[in-house]
Amino acid sequence: MHNFKELRIWQDSIDLVEEIYTKTKDLPKNEEFGLTSQMRRCSVSIPLNIAEGSGHESDKDFRRFLGISLSSSFELETQLIIANRIGYIEKEDFNNILERIIRIQKMIFVFRKKINVTK
Repeated sequence: MHNFKELRIWQDSIDLVEEIYTKTKDLPKNEEFGLTSQMRRCSVSIPLNIAEGSGHESDKDFRRFLGISLSSSFELETQLIIANRIGYIEKEDFNNILERIIRIQKMIFVFRKKINVTK
């Protein structure tokens, strides 16, 4: 079992959630149940799955939840690209958030590989 609050990937993911909520509050009202909702749910899913996986007794389960977190980060990345392409997110904000997402993806990928699945 891992203490998720001590994991850098969880801490950085929480920061990402905060940034996504801040940036999506300015999206058009008609996107409340579209991109706004989707981006928020995906961003929240990243640290939630890290936390949930850390509570499982087996490393195999933890790896599976890290994989779900990684998948959510790819969904969020795609949604961010869409929001940028249709003009909802400024280029500078897009680049900053994208950089943060990619950094988290790399951290999850490396951490996931380090977890021993034979236990």
